[in-house]
Amino acid sequence: MTVQRVLSHAGAKGVAFALALLPLASLFSAAWSDQLGANPAEALIRSLGDWSLRFLVLVLAITPVRVVTGWSALARFRRMVGLFMFFYASLHLLAYAWFDMGFDLPAVVDDVIKRPFILVGMTAWLLLLVMAATSFNRAIKALGARRWQLLHRSVYAVAGLAVLHFFWMRSGKNDFADVFVYAGLLAALLGWRLWRRLGRAPHP
Repeated sequence: MTVQRVLSHAGAKGVAFALALLPLASLFSAAWSDQLGANPAEALIRSLGDWSLRFLVLVLAITPVRVVTGWSALARFRRMVGLFMFFYASLHLLAYAWFDMGFDLPAVVDDVIKRPFILVGMTAWLLLLVMAATSFNRAIKALGARRWQLLHRSVYAVAGLAVLHFFWMRSGKNDFADVFVYAGLLAALLGWRLWRRLGRAPHP
């Protein structure tokens, strides 16, 4: 069976959905069995943030992989992967608000104002919220395809903000190895889109 046929199978999206929940199940199991280390709250917050970035890379990789391989059925998974990116980013925000701030809304607002990396992360999440809320067919019809596409290009801004958020968060410990990996992957994926767009632009 070819990859295209596997991706087109009726059960493929169900399998992908289950796989996308595995990181959450693994974190829940680690928390339940007290295996998140000396600071479980920090480990949980950072792990959820890492998975948000991984799903961001995945959603941006779908179109290049589809174009290069010809696996057109990959397009079926783009919305679901994007929503899982928002899901893990929301859990990341929820864990921060719960474990770091005790759901104290004024303290959260004060922290956002005082710490730039929190402000950048919150801005990225708000953009994701708008995209998630308009990711459905009814929203596409209401906005019109052109405006909808322009709105969902905010994912490029999210990519930049996410890397900046990650960079500032890691700067306290001077640990940038993972930051450079994600920055390189996202730069390559966004660069591919720019190259494609310039290649399609009419020449004078």
